[in-house]
Amino acid sequence: MAGIYVHIPFCKKKCAYCDFISFPDYSREDLYFVALVKEIRQYAPLMKDRVFDTVFIGGGTPTSMKPGRLAAIMRELKNAFTISENAEITSEANPESADEEKLSELVAEGVNRLSLGLQSADDRLLEMIGRIHTKADFVKAVDTARRVGFTNINADVMHGLPGQTEESCLDTLRFLFSMDIPHISSYALILEENTPLYESVKSGETALPDPDETADMEDAGFLVMEENGYRRYEVSNFARPGFECRHNLNYWNNGEYLGLGLNSHSALRIRGEWTRFNNTDDLTEYVNELGGDKLPVRNTRTIPRDEEMFETVMLGLRKTAGLSRGSFIERFGEDPAVKYAPAISELELDGMIKVTDDALVLTKRGMDFQNEALIKFMDQ
Repeated sequence: MAGIYVHIPFCKKKCAYCDFISFPDYSREDLYFVALVKEIRQYAPLMKDRVFDTVFIGGGTPTSMKPGRLAAIMRELKNAFTISENAEITSEANPESADEEKLSELVAEGVNRLSLGLQSADDRLLEMIGRIHTKADFVKAVDTARRVGFTNINADVMHGLPGQTEESCLDTLRFLFSMDIPHISSYALILEENTPLYESVKSGETALPDPDETADMEDAGFLVMEENGYRRYEVSNFARPGFECRHNLNYWNNGEYLGLGLNSHSALRIRGEWTRFNNTDDLTEYVNELGGDKLPVRNTRTIPRDEEMFETVMLGLRKTAGLSRGSFIERFGEDPAVKYAPAISELELDGMIKVTDDALVLTKRGMDFQNEALIKFMDQ
């Protein structure tokens, strides 16, 4: 299985917590579009032997581009690469930009999954973190998406926001249940340096819930989602049966993916060797290098076999189904339960992992303290 990720680095306003490579300035949208098309076309002959099962267009806010742009990008992708007939094709969107014209264009070009950034159903909290949509905008976006043909819809939500309580966190989830949203990605706020929110918290102007309060929100939220038919299949993702995100699962299975666009990352097997590389994060460099028919690649690195094995363990244990022993043996010719026996024994004694005939699976305690668990594998 292989995936394609396309990065669109434009958004109408940068959120107070955001440190992604994105710009609330559309003056170079045309130049970026031309460069992205050139990148897609340059990769076409290099990827002719691969079949891609997923496509994910992320940002930024892809749907904030000019009408017709995302449809044109999709056509370029389909012309350049072999995309499987039943591929999962996702576009991110923010509620305020998910209008009927753009969503209809996406459906017409085969996009079959929509990921909406809600974050909270509390308009007061949305304003505090710099979001420019409201709860009503989200309702309108979902109604529009369903009207034009989307049935597979994700909502991103956050906990640990300034001024957020456990009850307001649960209210957001109950709101999504009432909207019959089949997939929910639930993340704790990460306070990143050099963001407006970081500076506001650092200065004492804004207060965040303490770590215990945030953990309580997370536990309560995860419980209520499971009670309402959402299965936790990865650390931060919940879905009703059949709506798990195949693109994200490919990441957690340490599968191949090609990243296109500014600051995108790739992992591919090239001439038999596991290889990682990324594009420049400088928009001027990206546009200029592709203008000169040069791929804007940086940091190409061949991953040693032991490191690839650890990556596969680290990513696989994010899934609630755990790391498949059979898949690991097929890939590396070794059973992870044998290779990592000392680490596993220590984690079993601490109640953090269980070993079945099919998989290595972190317990709830192991999921809650995942970094500590993974260190054991790294140290071996």
